[in-house]
Amino acid sequence: MTKKKVKKYKRFERFWHWSQAALIFFLALTGFEVHDSIQIFGYEKAVEFHRIASYMFLVLIVFAIFWHLTTEEWRQYIPTLTNMKEQVRYYMVGIFKKEPHPTQKEKWKKLNPLQIFTYLGFKILIIPVMVGSGLLYMFHKTINVNNVVVISDFNLETIAVWHTFGAYILIAFIIVHAYMTTTGESPTSNLKAMLTGYEEVSDHEPQGEKQSSDKTKAEGEK
Repeated sequence: MTKKKVKKYKRFERFWHWSQAALIFFLALTGFEVHDSIQIFGYEKAVEFHRIASYMFLVLIVFAIFWHLTTEEWRQYIPTLTNMKEQVRYYMVGIFKKEPHPTQKEKWKKLNPLQIFTYLGFKILIIPVMVGSGLLYMFHKTINVNNVVVISDFNLETIAVWHTFGAYILIAFIIVHAYMTTTGESPTSNLKAMLTGYEEVSDHEPQGEKQSSDKTKAEGEK
């Protein structure tokens, strides 16, 4: 099966990916300083920077949701168990034996079944926990004043624990994600693809996905 380079990641997709990564790292950095784990900016500046970065992150999330819906990229995250066992075995054993990848990347399919579940969990579990707990912590005084719900000191401590727990899970996800970028055709091929937008994929295109290709091509760069 021949390979060819195709434009797989659009401009906004790459902008969203790298902006999200940068904001997550900066939020983690300032967040740990707020917890007095490190000292870089000073407590007051760390709080201010953390709040500003959180607003930027929320704006990015809104644009990313809009982009996923309008381009139908959300379909990339529809769960499937096809080749799941083979995919898990590949990451645990096959990759070290240099066996061929069990899930052949296609032009209109970017994720293998294990990645789909991982990224779906990131989007619908980890991020909502981080955003929800962060907003409750930032605006607990306003919430109490308006009698929406009473957040006591005990509740606030619980919210902070959940936010910190989510931060550790998020960092673990980033570390695993960084490692997984080295499991492509070469250790740097996935990284290059997310930088340039081009990736080597199979020249074969499944009939079912081909029907939507004309529409995707017409959309061009978003």
